[in-house]
Formats: sequence, structure tokens, C-alpha cells
Amino acid sequence: MCLISLGGIVVAAFYSTAVMVLVLIISILLIGCSLIFTGWRYREIANLSRYLRQISGGDYSLDVRDNVEGELSILKNNIYKVTIMLSEQGSLLQQDKTQLTNAISDISHQLKTPLTSMMMMADLLSDTKLPSEKRQEFTRTIRIQLERIDWLVSSLLKLSKIDAGTVSFKKDQIAVKKLIQKALEPMLISMDIKEQTVSVEGDDSTSFVGDLNWTAEAVINILKNCVEHSPTGGKIVITFSENALFTEFIITDSGKGIAKEDLPYLFKRFYKGKNASEDSVGIGLAMAHSIITHQNGDIEVRSKTGEGTQFRIKFYKQVT
Repeated sequence: MCLISLGGIVVAAFYSTAVMVLVLIISILLIGCSLIFTGWRYREIANLSRYLRQISGGDYSLDVRDNVEGELSILKNNIYKVTIMLSEQGSLLQQDKTQLTNAISDISHQLKTPLTSMMMMADLLSDTKLPSEKRQEFTRTIRIQLERIDWLVSSLLKLSKIDAGTVSFKKDQIAVKKLIQKALEPMLISMDIKEQTVSVEGDDSTSFVGDLNWTAEAVINILKNCVEHSPTGGKIVITFSENALFTEFIITDSGKGIAKEDLPYLFKRFYKGKNASEDSVGIGLAMAHSIITHQNGDIEVRSKTGEGTQFRIKFYKQVT
């Protein structure tokens, strides 16, 4: 700017003094405006640098936006958008940290009870005077507790894989009848002991797209809940159907039902309702929910105290 003004003054000198003075005044004004604008830009850049240092320090409460047109205003708005994104990510990370802390606490609690029990029984088993009947009873109890711990650890590993997105669910065409048969197999002994009956109704051609083994795992956990909460001689009814939008199967038991205040939290991890058994961990239904929802599905529960419980599972058609 100074060089341009100097060149203008030299050229004006060849015309007249008045022209030269006019050019000189205009040049001074231009140089002054340029210095003022440059100073303003440096101040704005300094403010942005200070703002960025505060963001790097974890302070996302500042708002750097303005309504002035220009490149700096655009830059400020873009920086603010990044600030909001970082703030949201920070909140999510804090939530994840809290959930992890709570999960570790819950897992520790779930493992502590059976481990304490086994340690006490192990001490008693070391007594040579312990009657053989008691020895067999303690040994059987320890085995049951070990099976419970094994199931808990296995379930938590499966859940963690699903949450981390490392599970690759297959997308096979699955016959619902085949899925139900596969899920019922491990439950037949428990149902036989409690003299419970099961009826399965639906068209053999009903199917959905999903992973047979993982979905069977989900249905097993639901059936396990139904068997545990249904009385001796109770009945479990499974029906399934298919339409243009989704494939649905409904599992209904004749149990004591679920309290209304427990229903919103039924699929929450480690949640135990009022009617939960003492051995309940509160993880089976949470895993069933995760498996189903990760396969373009949905699960809801309807229940009234004393009238049984109904689980409605839907797998929606893939849009092509």
C-alpha cells in the first residue's frame, strides 16, 4: 500500500501541486485504513488463539460467533461448530466412563457373592470330620456357583462384543419355526421338571433375515425368563406371523407377571425387578434386547401382575 501511494504521488507531481496534495491525502487515508484493518485482524486472530487455548483446556462454554460478514466470521462459525462437536463428544466420553465404572461395580458385586460362598464352603471341605452328605452338598453348590460365574462371564463377553460392534451378524433367510425349535432344545429339561407345556403356532413358511445362532441366543434368554417365572404346570405359547413390513413372533407365559414400575427398565443391564429370583443376574434380557436391535429388530414387553407376560419380537424387512 505504501509503495502504491508513493508511486501515485510521483506521478501526480508531473501534473500539479494540487493533484499531488490530493493524492497524498488519499494515500494517507488509505494507509491509515490499512493499518487500522490490519490491527483489527491481528486482534481478532489473537482472540481466536486465546479461544482455541481455552478449548484445548476443556472449556467449551465460550461462543466465538458473530454476525459480521467476511472470512474471519466464517472461520469463527466453523470453529464454533467444531467446539460444539468436541463438547458433545466429551459428554459422550464422560457418559461412557460413568457406564464403565457402574458396569465394573455391578460385575464385581455379581462375582463377589458366589466367590465368597465358595471360599466358605472350600474352608469347610478341608475339615476331615465333615460328613460325606455335607461334603457332597457343598461340592454340588460350588459347581452350581462356578456354572453361574461361567455363564455371567460368557454373557458379558458376548455383550461387550455387541456393544463394541465387533460382532458380524449374518444375514441369512431363517425359518422362524427352525429358530424356535433350536431355542427350545436347551429349555426342555427345565420345562419338564416344572411340568410346563409349550405350544407353537404359525405358518411354516414364515421367515426373516438374520443370524440364526445369535437370534437363538436371544430367544433362549427370553424363554428362560418365561420358564423361571411361570408356575409348575404352567404354559408357554409361541406364535409367529409375517407381513409386508415385518416378521413377528410372540412369546407368552402364564407367570405372575411384571410390576408396572419395572417394565421401563426390564432390558436394562443388571436390573432386577421386584419379582426377580434370588439367582437372577439381570443380564439375559439385556443381551436379548441388544442382539435383536442390532439386527434391524425390535422387542417390547406387555405384562400385568398376576396375568403373565408377553414378549413381542419384530424383525423388519430390509429395504432394497
